[in-house]
Amino acid sequence: MKSALLVGKRKIEVRDVPDPLIQNRNDVLIQIKAVGICGSDVHYYVHGRIGTQVVSYPYRVGHECAGVVLETGAGVNELKKGDIVAIDPAISCGHCDQCRSNRANTCRYLRFLGTPGQGEGCLCERLVMPAQCCYKVHGGTAFELAAFVEPLSIGIYSVKLYGGVSGKRGAILGCGPIGLSVLISARAYGIERIYATDKIQSRLKHASHLGADWVGNPLNS
Repeated sequence: MKSALLVGKRKIEVRDVPDPLIQNRNDVLIQIKAVGICGSDVHYYVHGRIGTQVVSYPYRVGHECAGVVLETGAGVNELKKGDIVAIDPAISCGHCDQCRSNRANTCRYLRFLGTPGQGEGCLCERLVMPAQCCYKVHGGTAFELAAFVEPLSIGIYSVKLYGGVSGKRGAILGCGPIGLSVLISARAYGIERIYATDKIQSRLKHASHLGADWVGNPLNS
């Protein structure tokens, strides 16, 4: 299959790599149809690292993705060939004390797609993931929107953590993709007014378009 690989700082090559194979009974083979570019991917592309996470070339980034199920392992019952799925890039072990306590997000052996030292990313034609990381989406959903499920879920979770925003006012400091995801989610949950700030004017335009009542650039204030 084809895979887009980082081969150096600011260098990407499309190469032929071996096709992934189902190894476990709960695995799902997916044909990738859309991949989002996260800020972390840009850091790996430009700088070759984020803190102590250093790229060893060649390396494949990408963790926001959606695709079509091609094949399932013998233990997968909830998905079938042809299903459209959005992917959760966080792969938990399912066995540690955190996973057994229903806190898979703090799994002691968590692996994240496209993170050096943890796993290759999804900038490729096919990918194998555990069924627990594959969420079936409506057949009419565009793949580009399905790939956005992962960052949007962060915004939804943030609003839910607040404990209810209906009729309240809120401020969003930073209108990058996650900030805008929070804005969209807060609007959907009935917030009364949203105040948003960012140093990049184009992001403020997006915030206004998505429903911010007031936007401001601290560099201009």
